[in-house]
Amino acid sequence: MLKLYVSAILLSLMVISQGFTQGTSSSGIKGIIKTKKGEPLPYAAIVVKGTSISTISNEEGRYQLDLKPGYYEVIFQYLGFKTGQKGFTVENKMETFDLTMEEQALNLGEVRIGSRDEDPAYTIMRRAIAKSRYHLLQVDSYVAKAYSKSSIVITDLPLEFLYKKELKEMEGEMNFKKGVPMLNESVSEVTFKQPNTYRQKVIAARNSQDKGFASPNAYLLTSFYQPEVVKAVSPLSPRAFAYYKFEYQGAFRENGIEVNKIKVTPRSYGEGVYKGTIHIIEDEWSIYSLDLTTVNTGFTIDIKQVYSAVQGVWMPVNQQFHVQGGIYGLKGKGDFVISQSFSNIKINPAFRPDIVVVDDKKQKEEAKKVKLTSREIKSQKLEEVVSKQKEFSAKNLRKLMKEYEKQDIKAKEEKGEDIDLNFTRSDSTVVDSMASMRSTAFWDSIRTVPLTNAEVKSYTRLDSIVVIKQGSEEQKDSLKVANSDTTKSNKKGGGLGFVGDIFTGHSFRLGKKSPWRLDYVTPLRGAQVNTVEGLVLNGGGFKLRYKGNGARKTPDSLQIGTNGVKRFSAPRVDSELSLNALTRYSFARQKLMATGGIGYRWKRNEINVSGGQAVSQFNSENPMHPLLNSVTTLFLEQNFIKIYEKNFVSLDFGTDRENEHFELKVNVEYADRSPLRNLRNTNPYRWIDWKRREFTDNNPFNVYLTDETGKSNIEMMHHQALTAGISAFYKPWQKYRTKNGKTSYYDDDSPKLLINYRKGIPNAFGSDVDYDFLQIGIQHGFETGVRSKLSYKLAAGKFLKDKDIRYPDLQHFAGNRFFFQLGDPVSTFRMLDYYRYSTNDQFFEAHVLSEFRKFLLTQITWFRVLGIKENFMLHYLATPTSNNYAELGYGLDVGIRFPFRLEVVNSFEGFKYKHTVFRVGTTMNFNLGRN
Repeated sequence: MLKLYVSAILLSLMVISQGFTQGTSSSGIKGIIKTKKGEPLPYAAIVVKGTSISTISNEEGRYQLDLKPGYYEVIFQYLGFKTGQKGFTVENKMETFDLTMEEQALNLGEVRIGSRDEDPAYTIMRRAIAKSRYHLLQVDSYVAKAYSKSSIVITDLPLEFLYKKELKEMEGEMNFKKGVPMLNESVSEVTFKQPNTYRQKVIAARNSQDKGFASPNAYLLTSFYQPEVVKAVSPLSPRAFAYYKFEYQGAFRENGIEVNKIKVTPRSYGEGVYKGTIHIIEDEWSIYSLDLTTVNTGFTIDIKQVYSAVQGVWMPVNQQFHVQGGIYGLKGKGDFVISQSFSNIKINPAFRPDIVVVDDKKQKEEAKKVKLTSREIKSQKLEEVVSKQKEFSAKNLRKLMKEYEKQDIKAKEEKGEDIDLNFTRSDSTVVDSMASMRSTAFWDSIRTVPLTNAEVKSYTRLDSIVVIKQGSEEQKDSLKVANSDTTKSNKKGGGLGFVGDIFTGHSFRLGKKSPWRLDYVTPLRGAQVNTVEGLVLNGGGFKLRYKGNGARKTPDSLQIGTNGVKRFSAPRVDSELSLNALTRYSFARQKLMATGGIGYRWKRNEINVSGGQAVSQFNSENPMHPLLNSVTTLFLEQNFIKIYEKNFVSLDFGTDRENEHFELKVNVEYADRSPLRNLRNTNPYRWIDWKRREFTDNNPFNVYLTDETGKSNIEMMHHQALTAGISAFYKPWQKYRTKNGKTSYYDDDSPKLLINYRKGIPNAFGSDVDYDFLQIGIQHGFETGVRSKLSYKLAAGKFLKDKDIRYPDLQHFAGNRFFFQLGDPVSTFRMLDYYRYSTNDQFFEAHVLSEFRKFLLTQITWFRVLGIKENFMLHYLATPTSNNYAELGYGLDVGIRFPFRLEVVNSFEGFKYKHTVFRVGTTMNFNLGRN
């Protein structure tokens, strides 16, 4: 369990960062960078003027710059401090140079003062925002050498005394210890090409854990010229003024340029926005540096970037991501730094660096003089426009950039080039086969950031552990013959072995390279209690799987994409054949049932044939989980689950194309259905006797199927049913891309259309059912703002023929009567009875869920910082007997620290208020099964 917690916080620190050593050398400079007070300046940027050589200082302010003999001008940069520059004549030795940096003095200037006028920051930001797309597209391509380092520390473990033994094992296996940095370094060659392609070749990688420990240093460049950065609005976004207030704090001049300091203040701080400062270069309106902070799922993220002029373009040479927070009481922090040296930069000739941006609001007359009509913008190429005109209004420049991108896409399409209309980041990483085998001497020569004392100790601990492990392996080898008859039931690190497998299940590979695998499924997996069967052991049995292999790729390299790590040494699976046999035993009925099946999956299609004797809920969507029903039965004297028995044979076919534009499912089933009754004596399954409650009949109550006394007059009777169904889902505006003959679909905001047809086939094989049912629907979800979303689902249906419909064939709805709720938060009713309004006629249902970043309680900053979101929901059902049943609710998504959703819901019938209930749901996606 502790390993799971530690892995969770490590993964969160790595994902939230978005990719965000003390060496010796024969010649160069090294030293400490500090303030006048003697405090070290961590992660200061050190750049050799006129070259692509750069580095950064470590957390202790120490730096080292390896240089060949010669003369160099070295620039020292740090946010909020004057840039330092010094010339060095490097000889065949390492020279020490300690630098004390002075805080940057800001000049407000006469024209900047005025209490009634608009703050000068707004005219600066309007120009910077207008030119942000210009800066983003200005560089066609580049090659960079990137050194990245992450240092993650677990700072607090809840109830640490409970995990002493496991902590000891983790120290030996993972080199994990609270308070000791888990270090990860990489040196990469990065190639970028517009609009969205990043290729990284890792030439060296090292971490202070074992070699199998996941690396967080996948290189992902963060650009604040984009409208959003890490799901938060950039201060340079066209929507920035709706989310931020800006304040001019002065300017300073350095190396012939004027830099403006702008304070960024969110109108409502929390997830989805930043706060801090951004420095903008006058006239160029590009970023000089920035220091911005945001929060994400309970973690605080501080992002710092320092830019430097490379071939006349300001590029980020130093990036820092500092993450701090926790999950479920487990706390930690992570520091991620990236130092880049750019080379081979190719500038798009259409983007002249000397264009002038005129503010439409402050410079109205000048803006009119340089205004372009929409026809002029659309009829000319960008190169033609900038060759004729140097000044552009901010509005015109934004329109010009949009038109340029349209023209660029059209030109590439005409050439047959691959186009990604979503401009989704296309990242790939290739790791050199020698990357993890580099020697200490190699790292000492290539590392650009010295290690801190704590990080040196972390590597030293790993080296000690490796030596101990190697000694243990040698000892094991010497005992192989003596222990040849030893049982293999015990697992590595101890445990219950074979006995434990009986309770937890186990998977066996039938041979080292065999494609066959046998899975033992424990009968405890689906253990439950209900008023019909008493104690039930469900799901025990086996699954036999055969995986067919596709073409192999060479195992000499490893690729890391944005979705994880792929090792080409493993074969690709093209198909899978599976056989299964599962059991269900009822202790109260003393009855054993069994089901079995065979399935075949190929590409994205799957077909299954199954049969046997089983117990099923009347609603085949299983609205009540058996585990939750066990809790309500034992402790609350409420038996919500309603079940029947069937002997069946079934054929299912489906396409596994969730993210594609079309999905199809087909089912044909023949079943001999029998009713089930509650046990005569249910006392053993009622641990608490609630005086005002009693268990309900297993035959569900339904308003439509009642007599004059209000009692159900149609009970579940023994019958046979041959049914067939087909359902199809279609996304009409699904976006996709095709590359090298392979089509990839995006998870976009296209609505999803549904059509479902079911038929009860009479007379065949003695089938008693005779009906036709048709349903249509639509579901959709789209963002309405930062961390705000509107989702809805509408469905309508009718029994076109209702000659003979049995209870399991009625149209049922996703009801809920338990205070704890699982399931889709959009389409599940919060307090509707599971079967009360099930119908054999027509129906219409509507579900709307609106998620707000800022609504009522989230007006308070503290709630937004914690990642809490507010929800407003509407659920509506219309059937001939439901009397316009509706639910209105309000909820709080508490966030990742406490993965729960708290809701208060009101129900209405006939548009009149009926009840109020409270519900607790989960924001986590549990897959508990519903057997």
